[in-house]
Amino acid sequence: MALTQRLDMRQGQSLVMTPQLQQAIKLLQMSNFELQEFVETELEKNPLLEKVGQSDNEVSAEPLSDAAPEAAPLPAEGDVSKTLENMDVDLGNVYADEARADTQDRAQPAQMDSSWSSVGTSTSSGSFDRDGFNFENILPEEITLSDYLERQLQLSIADPAKRLIGGYLIGTLNDSGYLGSDVQTIADALSCDVQEVEDTLSIMQTFEPTGVFAKDLKDCLKLQLVEKDRFDPAMEALVENLDLLAKREFPKLKKLCRVDLDDIYEMVGEIRELDPKPGLAYGDVTVQPVVPDVIVRAAPDGTWIVELNSETLPRVLVNNKYYATVSASAEREQDKVYISECHSEATWLVKSLEQRARTILAVSREIVRQQDAFLIEGIHALKPLNLRNVADVIEMHESTVSRVTSNKYVETPRGIFELKYFFTTAIASTNGENEYSAESIRYLIKQLTDDESLEKILSDDAIVEILTDQGIEIARRTVAKYRESLKIPSSVQRRREKRAAI
Repeated sequence: MALTQRLDMRQGQSLVMTPQLQQAIKLLQMSNFELQEFVETELEKNPLLEKVGQSDNEVSAEPLSDAAPEAAPLPAEGDVSKTLENMDVDLGNVYADEARADTQDRAQPAQMDSSWSSVGTSTSSGSFDRDGFNFENILPEEITLSDYLERQLQLSIADPAKRLIGGYLIGTLNDSGYLGSDVQTIADALSCDVQEVEDTLSIMQTFEPTGVFAKDLKDCLKLQLVEKDRFDPAMEALVENLDLLAKREFPKLKKLCRVDLDDIYEMVGEIRELDPKPGLAYGDVTVQPVVPDVIVRAAPDGTWIVELNSETLPRVLVNNKYYATVSASAEREQDKVYISECHSEATWLVKSLEQRARTILAVSREIVRQQDAFLIEGIHALKPLNLRNVADVIEMHESTVSRVTSNKYVETPRGIFELKYFFTTAIASTNGENEYSAESIRYLIKQLTDDESLEKILSDDAIVEILTDQGIEIARRTVAKYRESLKIPSSVQRRREKRAAI
């Protein structure tokens, strides 16, 4: 058979990921902080976007019912709607408009007609007027670890060369107060002798808080013990064998330290009073609180009300009036293309944000419906749940549910949880009828280990027997895996810890 070339025409369908679709997918899996930052960036770039108040939010709450609401496609322009309907993430499926009765009946906070200017005087030194007083000027300044050490450096070292080395050493510290580089690397970076760095480091290791500029945990504890005049040969041997201390190997420590068991316990008590991370007292790291994306609360009729947290929903609108004015006055073709692109991007962003909000609400409502027992009875009533269970009911793709539940949190009467927390594997029962959530099994294992006494420490086999008596079919290796995931030591280690605590 001879090989020849020919030209054929074929018709087919394919999925094209446009930049707008990629943006919509990315918005789904963003956390609320990432979304706020993204929207602020878009507001700076696009002159047709305007940020409005949270009071204009159109996605409201409604009591949760057992029936799943109908899915309705979001209107889109041209061929984009067809692409949305067919793509694997099923972005076109959204819930119908939610009832607004609950939010409309809420009482509005009273408006207060007062100002700071009515309290103070008219002088610039004591006035509370907007231009004459700033509260931030009288707030106490937070001293960072670097600032605190710099002040001590200026008072303790007069040699300019050593001050330069000291400033570099301060710059290498991590949040815990440990050196981030070894002495040789610092000497090479500054082109100086290692001994000069060592001399400067020795002085700075006497700074407050005691333990800073340590090379590792052992060095940090040593510095604090030296400051307390408790670093004798027995304590030195204990610090050098922290791995045995972590395992509660007290008989071995007794031989290494050459003291009796009572002295070991006393020395361990002194170690516990030390600060393993002294730098955190002046840490620069700000802990970001978890802000829930969804709020769940009980309704008077015994059902659950699921609503989006308006504080996490950036609301933007397209300024069509400004668009009409600018497009009508534009003379150059490139200006017309630019303003048209801005309008298209702004319109798509508004639709994507609205769709993201409704999709999160739809997934959250179904999770709450299926985990109703958890909200009422607690973690032991958590049911096995996977992405398909939710996706099939709300008629979305599993990948959409996965993206929606990533980095999203829900506030419930039992606390704040990540949405992925409610998706757990199933553990079979001995009778083959019921199934148990893996998370509830972890909770039971933790309860059993917390309630055990020194005389009766439960091994993994003993835990298996107890769970089997309760109708839970589980293997020993699964118990060991769950125990390790909860950071629960082995039965031997727990016995040592309880004995040491007596």
